[in-house]
Amino acid sequence: MNAIVKGFAALAIAAASSGAHAAFPDHPVRLIVPFGAGGITDIVARYVGEAWSTALGQTVVVENRPGAGGVIAAQVGATAAPDGYTVFMGTVGTQVVNPLIMSKLSYDPQTSFKPIGLVSGAPFVLAVQSSLGLKTYAEFVTYAKNNPGKLNFGSAGNASSPHLGLELLKLTEGIDIVHIPFKSGVEAVNAAVGGQVDMTMDAIPVVMPHAKSGKLNAILLASNESLPTAQGVPTNADVNQPALKISSWSAFYVPTGTSDAVVTTLNAALQKALASKALQDRALAQGVQLYSGGASEYQTFIAGERERWTDIVKRADIKLE
Repeated sequence: MNAIVKGFAALAIAAASSGAHAAFPDHPVRLIVPFGAGGITDIVARYVGEAWSTALGQTVVVENRPGAGGVIAAQVGATAAPDGYTVFMGTVGTQVVNPLIMSKLSYDPQTSFKPIGLVSGAPFVLAVQSSLGLKTYAEFVTYAKNNPGKLNFGSAGNASSPHLGLELLKLTEGIDIVHIPFKSGVEAVNAAVGGQVDMTMDAIPVVMPHAKSGKLNAILLASNESLPTAQGVPTNADVNQPALKISSWSAFYVPTGTSDAVVTTLNAALQKALASKALQDRALAQGVQLYSGGASEYQTFIAGERERWTDIVKRADIKLE
């Protein structure tokens, strides 16, 4: 009798240790977003997260962890259990710029994460306060050159994507504009609308409603391609400045140590979500372009971003304020 009991016990232990693990994912996945609600990164996270939930067969819960230029969220993502159930939404700030301007960083963008894949890009619109009377990009550049240091610019914070865009603009055109950082892009745009700052730059859904109301003059879509949601706004190609590509991009990551099998599952579901016509239409209506691809496409993209912004940060001497 004891032998029979021991035999069943051995079989049970063998079954438990050999397989019998539930297929991934078997419970909700949380998506850590480095900025607060309402901005373009949060909008993309919620749109993509909803479609990704359907493709994964599990709920994707968006968790906003704003603060410290994305460092707080990045640290949460980097130190999470490497099981695929915590995904971090990285941006140019968290993955490229922070290591350039912060001497002590609690994570390493290149070693703390495994990329799942690129997600999106949202070209920025440059807009000036309507009372300035500057209706075109050429008028703005001429005014800025004739009045060095007179114009000021509100951004989403020091070393944020809009701030980087401003520095690229200054270097490209050889102009002097005073930078005024705010806590978020929405605050900076509202300051331009209210006349507290002369100009700003942010994603289409943040800027264009104010341009359509006449409170801001949208003078440039910082992209070489036009988008329906910014129809009528001149592009880089229109002003002959193709290098002025400025956008908010995002990619999804898991902590280093996550198995390749889990990353493959997450990426396959992500590609299925991004291929959805419904999601593409919904994103395009917000001025967001969806990307696709896996780790190799990401590595090519991020190498170019590091080279580009390292040069700009160095030339503009961007430092933490």
